[in-house]
Amino acid sequence: MPRRRPVYQAILLVDGYNVIGAWDVLRQLRDRHGLEEARRGLVESLVGYSAFQGFNTQVVFDAQYQDTPGSREIITENLCICYTDFQQTADTFIELACSRFRNDLRKYEQRLIVATSDRAQQQTVIGYGAELMSAQRLLSDVEAAERRVRQRQFTKGRSPGRFLANSLDPQAREKLSRLRFGELEPEQP
Repeated sequence: MPRRRPVYQAILLVDGYNVIGAWDVLRQLRDRHGLEEARRGLVESLVGYSAFQGFNTQVVFDAQYQDTPGSREIITENLCICYTDFQQTADTFIELACSRFRNDLRKYEQRLIVATSDRAQQQTVIGYGAELMSAQRLLSDVEAAERRVRQRQFTKGRSPGRFLANSLDPQAREKLSRLRFGELEPEQP
């Protein structure tokens, strides 16, 4: 049976270097340890966020000065990294994606969101009908999603009582009680 492609709530295009320059933590990481570490930090931040939101996230990095064809690196089901073609900027890559999406039938079922703080890019993206998210708003949303995930994990991990038996379902507790009082013989393997 063929595997169905997941349906995403939205496609999120992230202007990678723009976001790295806008987030203090990534900018400091870039300045101390290099661009590769900053890229890795951005991708790690977006992996959980993309899955939590149900977004198909594409992080776009300029490769305009590298004499190589564009490429795509799939990180997870929800996130991939797109490196632009030689002499193509992330801005032109994103504009082309917005232009194609404008004429795509998916636009009736799915949102297209572009994360960038480049003012000229924001105006162009809005002109194509895509939604806009500033780099700071993306950071705020990523942090909020991380808090919600931690809160869910914390509340799931808590036991209703201090004894192990309190975390068992009622049928298992009843069976253990009957075993303890000799009303039931232990099962033999």
